[in-house]
Parts: sequence; structure tokens; C-alpha cells
Amino acid sequence: MDKKNGFLKRFRLPAGLFFVALILPLVVTEFWVHVFTEIIILGLFASAFNLIFGYMGQLSFGQAAYYGIGAYTTGLLMVKLQWPLIACLPASMITAGLGALILGYFCVKLRGIYFAILTMAFGQLVFFIIFQWYSFTGGDNGLQGINPPVWLFKANAYYYFSLAVVTVGMILLYFITESPFGYTMKAIRDNTERTEFIGINVQRYMLINFVISGMFCGLAGALWGPFNRSVAPDLCSWQNSGHPVFMAVMGGPYHFLGPMIGSVIFTFLNAFVTGFTEYWPLVSGLVMIIVVLLMPGGLFGIIKSKGYFETKAVVLEGNNPGDTGDKKK
Repeated sequence: MDKKNGFLKRFRLPAGLFFVALILPLVVTEFWVHVFTEIIILGLFASAFNLIFGYMGQLSFGQAAYYGIGAYTTGLLMVKLQWPLIACLPASMITAGLGALILGYFCVKLRGIYFAILTMAFGQLVFFIIFQWYSFTGGDNGLQGINPPVWLFKANAYYYFSLAVVTVGMILLYFITESPFGYTMKAIRDNTERTEFIGINVQRYMLINFVISGMFCGLAGALWGPFNRSVAPDLCSWQNSGHPVFMAVMGGPYHFLGPMIGSVIFTFLNAFVTGFTEYWPLVSGLVMIIVVLLMPGGLFGIIKSKGYFETKAVVLEGNNPGDTGDKKK
């Protein structure tokens, strides 16, 4: 009975969020359907980034490169080769994964600030290649006319399609993080030297994790292109790589649903504040400062500290870096 109650308590939040997501298009205007579509796509992007930040313990400023690779792969296949969108999604994941494999091979040799700088450098390399390659990517003009199929042309239809894809992606990410591989990544995050000492090839595991993250970033980008009807080189810029960082920190990087909650806050801030001022990044920066100073575990860390949801300890009970309150013995 306790096991059943624990299962229900653990999954009632994602089940509740999914139920709300299902009924939202029925009670809001088309504008808000577009906003919620953006939320779930960016939520997948942030969750994929969090495999590196929250689960591996390294900060990447280059994940937008794989997001952009996924978007451009879908755009090029749909515009130039007339591929169906369904076929473009796995193709984008594979392309982004290959890019992550090549670049990640060099990145995982480093740690800390050096890892972050190298990921940003490689991300900017991808940005400049796309920006300058006019004959293939359209250069700074981007790719236009990336229209979804007729059955996905309406806002509600594309929303539900994106919700289905993102839900499948999030379930896969959840099982990855809760697998022995996922717990190995948490061990690497908490103590790299000790993990190496027990015989685990840390660089190999980090590279695999880097590739998985890149693949799901590519999937998010593949959804973004047809949603926005175009793609531009800015998708790959280091500034865009800062968005998943903001979302993960805001929601809580040490909790699986944290980046998705952060996506809700980030997108709503964007939607509301841009209606009043063009300096919305200033407002976002102030919000980030408040979160870092007052909620170091993110919004989800505050929720967990109140005891509403339970998660498994990573290494030792009470030693989870996402905990913001003391555990009762």
C-alpha cells in the first residue's frame, strides 16, 4: 500500500500537468495556444540541456547549436527535398546527435569553466557556418516557408502534435535519468574522482550523455521550425544557449520537471513583458538574480522543501544538492 501511495505521490504532478495541457486549447484563445506550444517545445530543449547541467554537473553554453542543427535539418529536408515532417524528426535527432558526438569528443576532456567556454566556442562555430553558408542554409536570411502539413496547419492541431512528441521525449528522458546510466551521471556530478576510482570511464559516459542531450535538443529544434514557419542563424547563437540555462535554474536543475516549469516562467515573462517594454531581458535578469539569491534550488526546490513531492536521494539521504530543507529522520 505504501509503495502504491508513493508511486501516486511521485507522479501526480506530471499527470496533473499533462491533464492541464490537454484541456488548455479548449479554454484559451489562439494567441495563448501559440504561447503554450512554445512553452512545451522550449521545455523539451531545457530538459535536454539539463542532462548536462543538472545531471552531469557541467555548464554548457553551446546547446543552441544542436537545437539549431535540428531546426535546419527539418527545414532543409522539408523545403528542398519535400520530406514529411514525421520523417524529419528522427533525421534531425540523428544529425544533431552526430554534431554533438564530434564536438562533444573534445568538450568532455575538460571540466568546469573550460568545458563551458569550449562548448560556447563550438556553438559559435556552428553559428558562423550557418550564417555564412548562403548557398545551403540561406545565410543570414535563414530558411523561409517551412510549413507543416495541412493537417497540422491550425494552431490547436500543431499544439497537440507537439504535446504528443514532447511527452514521448520527456518519458524517454525520464527513463534515461532513472536508469543505471542516469545514476552514474549523478555520481559523476557529485564526485568525479571517486567515480573514476571505482573503474567507470567518466569521459565515455559524459560523451554518451552529451550526445543524448544533443539529440533531444535537435528534436526540440525540429518542432520549432514548422511552428515558426522559418529558421534563422540566431537559433544557434550563444545568446540562445542562455535560454535553457535560465529555464533550468529558474525551475530547479536537480529535479526532472524543473526545466519544464522554468520554461513556463520564461515564456510567460517573454509574452507579458514584451507587451510593455522592449527591455524584457532586463526584467528576466532581475528575476534570475532573485532566484539565485533567494531560491538556489529553483522553484521546484521550494516545492520539494515543503514536502509536496518526493524524489529519490542521489547518493546519500540528505545529500542531494537539490534539497533545500532538512529531511526528517
